[in-house]
Amino acid sequence: MPKMRRKADLPQKTCATCGRPFAWRKKWAKVWDEVRYCSDRCKSGRSVSDR
Repeated sequence: MPKMRRKADLPQKTCATCGRPFAWRKKWAKVWDEVRYCSDRCKSGRSVSDR
């Protein structure tokens, strides 16, 4: 059985919209380099200049 990883040990990024830090999620494992937003709300709330 693999070792458990503590949440503090997971990689983090800062959201491009709200500026809050967010941690790696399993569903983002394959696309982690492309993730810029912490949630769908931040993604839909971005301004036109962020694109």
